[in-house]
Amino acid sequence: MTIQTSIQLFTIKDQLEADLEGSLKEVAARGFTAVEPYDFVRRAQPMADALQSAGLTAPSGHAFLASQSFVNPDGSGTTLPVPSPAEVFAAAKVLGMGTVIDPYTEPARWESVEQIQETARLLNEAAEIGATVGVRVGYHNHAHELEAVFDGVTGLEVLAGLLDERVVLEVDLYWVARGGVDPVALLQRLGDRVIAVHAKDGTLDPALLAAYPPADQVPAGEGTVPLVEAIAAAPALELAIVEFDHYEGDLWAAVERSRIYLDEKVAG
Repeated sequence: MTIQTSIQLFTIKDQLEADLEGSLKEVAARGFTAVEPYDFVRRAQPMADALQSAGLTAPSGHAFLASQSFVNPDGSGTTLPVPSPAEVFAAAKVLGMGTVIDPYTEPARWESVEQIQETARLLNEAAEIGATVGVRVGYHNHAHELEAVFDGVTGLEVLAGLLDERVVLEVDLYWVARGGVDPVALLQRLGDRVIAVHAKDGTLDPALLAAYPPADQVPAGEGTVPLVEAIAAAPALELAIVEFDHYEGDLWAAVERSRIYLDEKVAG
């Protein structure tokens, strides 16, 4: 199966908010053909128009499907209601998006198997709605789903075992490593469930790990996360997605270096 290189647009969130059309054209100029939008429901048509103008597609996107409101990893958040799954999928169709991935559930929801069962129920219900309009549902991890362990099994794997077969996973390889789990072994265990990865790299320097957003992230191939080996361990992979939560240097150059590395090493 051909693996397509994409970019999570949260990477360039400041540029995107300032100039939607211009920043997407810059993404294309950096050699990308695909993107992964976030917060797309409120701006589906303008984003669809800007993507078309830039010659980009959006095979996947991030939207909340199992949360009522958003809580940031640093504990701050919002009480704003999130769109319903039906609204999310309608916006996804405007963008030509085939897979909508829930990007985050807070760590407080990963303290018991019963809580994970509730998250699985919500994702499964969303997948049933999505199936009626031809949109697939997925889930994206951070570190806490790997740090939560039940009878020797990570929380993410507990979730995977509870999900409808239609629900897929997008594994963030950096956060898996941050969670103390071997990304290669994890993807081998998850098998065909994984259709996308965030091919995010970092030095995992202990002196930098306390910061939020993370201070150790580097272009793909320049850190210690085994990106190529992990991608090779995912037999059903469709997308290798560039993302930075934070980067102090020339962000556009880092994004392009990441794309070149993935295109050379793993893209079909």
